[in-house]
Formats: sequence, C-alpha cells, structure tokens
Amino acid sequence: MSEEMEKDLVSEEVSSDTDASLAETPETAENTGNENAHWYVVHTYSGYENKVKANLEKTIENRHLENQILEVRVPLQDVVEVKNGARKNVQRKMFPGYVLVNMDMNDETWYVVRNTRGVTGFVGPGSKPVPLTDAEIKPLGIKTDTVSVDFGVGDEIAVIAGVWKDTAGVVQRMDFGKQTATINVDLFGRETPVEISFAEVRKIDS
Repeated sequence: MSEEMEKDLVSEEVSSDTDASLAETPETAENTGNENAHWYVVHTYSGYENKVKANLEKTIENRHLENQILEVRVPLQDVVEVKNGARKNVQRKMFPGYVLVNMDMNDETWYVVRNTRGVTGFVGPGSKPVPLTDAEIKPLGIKTDTVSVDFGVGDEIAVIAGVWKDTAGVVQRMDFGKQTATINVDLFGRETPVEISFAEVRKIDS
C-alpha cells in the first residue's frame, strides 16, 4: 500500500459521537476457492464508489468472472449524528474515494477493474497493484480464513438441508462474501433464482 493510502487510512478517525462498529460487517473470507485472490484498493472519483461497485459487479456477472473477482466492497461505518439535540444513526463511507476488491490479479481482471467507469487506478507504487497485508485488512473487519468448495458456476448441486432440501440445480452465481450459491428453482410454474448456503449443498458427480 502506498504512503498516501496509509496516511488516508490513518487520518480517517471516528469522532467522539461515532459508533465505530462497521455497518457492512465484513465477516467474509478473503479467499474462497481461489488461492491467488487478495484484497486490493482501487481509487475512484469522489462520489463514484457505489457506482463503481455496481458497474463492476455487473461486468463480473456478464463475463462470468465470479471465481476470479470474488467481492467488491465499499467499507461503511455506523455514525451517530447529533443535530438539534436529536441523535440519528447514519452510514458513512470509511474511505471516500476508495473501493476494496478481492480478486485474483491477472491481465483480464486488471483490465476489467481498471476500465470500470469511475475508476482512476489501483493503489500502489506507480499505480502497480499491491495487495493489502493481513495487518491492513484487520482494522476493516475482513476475515482472512480460507473457505474451499468443490463446485463452481455451471456445476450441478443438490440441496441437502434447509428450506430447499431435496432440490437440485445448476449453479448460476456464487457469492463468496455471503458463502452462498444461486440456483434456479421451479416456483409457481416459473424458474426463480434462490440463494443456498454453501453448507447446505453438495456437488452432484457427473
């Protein structure tokens, strides 16, 4: 991480009226099924953080890069504002102008992220992407436990527990942050996507 980013991170202090708990509690794995994935910091135009997140997630879905770009996050924090004697809980971005991306850095993923509208570059010396260290990740509440699954997008899985037990379907999408797989099920005569926990499914051997 560059000295500039480190200064930005250090300078982001929560006021005495701030609840420092993370609104977007990142109780997710840094690496879920891709051993080469790490968290990187992407610089964006001010106010474009959520747009970058939405645009990038759409591109990931369209290009089927779910197993290479695992998660995009705009870190938030709960802040207590006091106005006219009234206390109000609001959410604020922890690091305005920055987005975190958990990804396997290669030519394709670099190109996709770098060319997302609103992105100005990766944080690192000479704009060379440098992954966050465990020490840098820890204050953000991101867990770095490794979670491994033996299936991916396009594989057929069977649901072995929960509401959709005994249902089977092809994995349409995987959310490594929430540790869920999305399959289509027949609901009221039409196919409807549902999210199933990784713990409630198993791969159907072909």
